[in-house]
Amino acid sequence: MRPTLVMGFICAGLSAHAAIPEPISIDSGKITGTAATGADVRVFKGIPYAAPPVGELRWKAPQPVAPWDGVRKAESFGHVCMQNQPPAATPGPSEDCLYLNVWTAAKSSHEKRPVILWNYGGGFYVGSGSQAMYDGEALARKGAVVVTYNYRLGMFGFFSHPELAKESGHNSSGNYGMMDAVAALRWIHKNIAAFGGDPDRVTIDGESAGAIMVAALVGSREGKGLFKRAIAQSGAFMGIGIAKNITQSDAEEAGIRLAAELGAPSLAQLRAKSAAELLKNGHGESLVIDGWYIPEDLSTIFSQGKQNPVDILIGSNRDEGTFFIRPGTGNAQEFLSKTRTRFGDMADGYLKTHPAASDSEAQASSLSAVRDELGWHMRTWAQLQSQRGAKAYWYYFTHVPPTAPGQPSRGATHTAEIRYMFNTLDPRAPLTETDSMLAATMTSYWVNFAATGNPNGKGLTQWPAYDDKKNAQPLVLGDHIGVGTGIDPTVLAFFDGFYAKQSAH
Repeated sequence: MRPTLVMGFICAGLSAHAAIPEPISIDSGKITGTAATGADVRVFKGIPYAAPPVGELRWKAPQPVAPWDGVRKAESFGHVCMQNQPPAATPGPSEDCLYLNVWTAAKSSHEKRPVILWNYGGGFYVGSGSQAMYDGEALARKGAVVVTYNYRLGMFGFFSHPELAKESGHNSSGNYGMMDAVAALRWIHKNIAAFGGDPDRVTIDGESAGAIMVAALVGSREGKGLFKRAIAQSGAFMGIGIAKNITQSDAEEAGIRLAAELGAPSLAQLRAKSAAELLKNGHGESLVIDGWYIPEDLSTIFSQGKQNPVDILIGSNRDEGTFFIRPGTGNAQEFLSKTRTRFGDMADGYLKTHPAASDSEAQASSLSAVRDELGWHMRTWAQLQSQRGAKAYWYYFTHVPPTAPGQPSRGATHTAEIRYMFNTLDPRAPLTETDSMLAATMTSYWVNFAATGNPNGKGLTQWPAYDDKKNAQPLVLGDHIGVGTGIDPTVLAFFDGFYAKQSAH
């Protein structure tokens, strides 16, 4: 499909009245939804995509939903998964949390619109698919069917133990949150046509931990065939920086120690513990090399070209570090010590671009270090995916969002781009025409990419695909949009060398 036609497809949804016939029949029963803020979009909330993972189903792969009789009202969000800091304005935490939500502007089940599945961030221990800034209405109005969902977090989603491996049938434990993602994708393939979505044009998207999940799915044989394209925002196959995945043996040893601390050395005793007690006293890892969903270290999978050859749209933000590090903290001695410990004989090269001759220099370098390593990671994924024969579109977000009264600005920080790609701008902030235009542009890029694998369209600044020789620069998404400078090439070259050295060990 030509780019000009893509925009025509999107604009067609702007004035159409969403009148998809209800109730909608899915594999578990019939449901009805509710109107979004505009009558042209319908939203279906709190749809169960797997059985509640409670009792004997705690720490097991998702199981089928029990079908229901009659018509289920899908008008309110389901419970968020167990977490200590649940997002505001959502039902409270519960183990019974495997629910998803669908936004659609389709008028019939025959429209075959592109589908976007959103994977939320939060470090694998907080977050949900029902957070206000993940509202899919604006993307749905531009032509996508948007799905958000909950996946298990913390100890409930990423806990490993030898007894779990023994009962799994795959000698595998951990990654239950990732199994939830695959279950949501399988639900989409079975049911999304009823909402006017195309099961053969599914794009997975996520930010931070959600982007790491996206990368893991791109690298996993369990994800093969379940999605056509992928979008990753500020996270990739090694996480935020250069690091190996946790091995199952290490994760299981940690699980044994934690079980002993909880006074529940056996799996039966662990399952008998209340969710509240596990949440209070337990902890989880993150993605684990389990030999099943993640068969080997993801950096090995990607560097050897064994990942799924899907087109990608990926990038990071200019001020990532302000999300993780409070400006003005740290000192030169501490920074230098950590640098020499981590980089060894390469430390002097690192300090040329991240100097620490004074405390103020070290504090600035601490912030830029997060930005640079994450930016290198996204660039490297673009390289590796293009070498795999797929298209890669790389962005660098630089716009500083306005803040609500009384809130400090953290610049173009980690997560700052989310409200623009969803067009859920904070109404409390003094928004400008630049904010509105950037949000309108990003939603168009995202939906175009989901529709065709190419973000470009009529009226949009041209975004060329990544090419090592012809276009090795990102599209800058800022006050002005255009191909430009992202991470310092000297910094990229340093991390190229460091990564090569790490990979050789």
